[in-house]
Amino acid sequence: MDNLFDWIQNKLIPPLAKVANQRHLVAVRNGLVVTLPAIIAGSMFLIVGNIPIDAWMNFLKPYEGMINAAVNASFGIIALLAAVGIGYELAVSYDLNGISGGALALVAFIITQLSDDFTIDAAGFDSTGLFTAIISGIVAVEIYHLCIRKNWVVHLPEGVPPAVSNSFISLVPAVLTLFLFWLVRVPLHFNINGFIQQIFSPLLFALNTLPGIVVYTFLVSLLWCVGIHGDMALEGVADPIFMQFVTANGLAYAKHLPLPYITSAGFSSLFVNVGGTGATLALVFLMLRSQSKTYRQLGKISLPSGLFEINEPVIFGFPIIMNPLMMIPFILVPLILAATSYLVMLVGLVNAPVTLVPWTMPPIIGPLMATGWDWRAAVWSAIEIVMAVVIYIPFFKVAEKQLLKDEKIQEK
Repeated sequence: MDNLFDWIQNKLIPPLAKVANQRHLVAVRNGLVVTLPAIIAGSMFLIVGNIPIDAWMNFLKPYEGMINAAVNASFGIIALLAAVGIGYELAVSYDLNGISGGALALVAFIITQLSDDFTIDAAGFDSTGLFTAIISGIVAVEIYHLCIRKNWVVHLPEGVPPAVSNSFISLVPAVLTLFLFWLVRVPLHFNINGFIQQIFSPLLFALNTLPGIVVYTFLVSLLWCVGIHGDMALEGVADPIFMQFVTANGLAYAKHLPLPYITSAGFSSLFVNVGGTGATLALVFLMLRSQSKTYRQLGKISLPSGLFEINEPVIFGFPIIMNPLMMIPFILVPLILAATSYLVMLVGLVNAPVTLVPWTMPPIIGPLMATGWDWRAAVWSAIEIVMAVVIYIPFFKVAEKQLLKDEKIQEK
């Protein structure tokens, strides 16, 4: 076991930590936050408009188009918002003007959405254009950064208001960005959006498969076991994909079409990480009934946060990190929950997530809302808690036995 930890610490963690802190991935991770208010607001309309009560649905039927308009106006511009957010965050990371960076990214993205007759095609403004927005934002800001480093900028005299001065500083980068993307899309007739979607399609496919989501779940849990925030380390790569999945599901759900993706945003946070990464809410319940005073106290402290998917008190208090015994269920439970949740959704026993609810929503309630009020999701969430408790019990008993011995020694 020591050799395993040494290998993880010396071989696995350094490259993953380097990737997690890479400037562009951090900008993507932080920039996507800009899209969350729009998605959550749109999800509210989707949830309210689909409460499974016949009287309510009949009442809203004449207004269905009005409600879906709010869904389209939020879910339908995710890529636009992402381009602005990523451009802003990457520019700030270079100590450049964030507003200018966001504006340049937006201009670049809009050009990629030109149709063959060179009119703006808004179809790619939703999640289908998300990866194009990421690439456009990065390229535009890199051009901006290059111009600043080379001093290819227009300087105005002192005393000019900063807002005006900043606008002229970004003038040359704007011209270069506009020219580059225009050259590729218009004279060369190169479909940037289609090309980027083809590049990322294997990754989209992989994370919507059972092996793909199992590998992702394993890495997240493993990183936590050695003290790395696994969700944060991988979200720069995974979040754009899961976000694209949930927005596509939401639009399909609003139109009463089959849901295209299973592992959309909310799958991992609500159906796998029940009570936090590692599904540690089960461990909290076990601690509440423990013979150990230490564990009972830790359980009481951890319960309120655990109910809202925050489990740092358990991870650092139990502890889970660098604990060879507890890392086994901490990794095993999410793998089992990911696999079984995927399968029950695949066969249609439970809906896949169609709306984005805050990841801090409690179990049972969160899955119920995320799946568009599918009562089976609430039942399945309760079953998952029981499954997690059963798997954690033998490992918890071993840890409890050892702690009881230590407590007896201290009492003497």
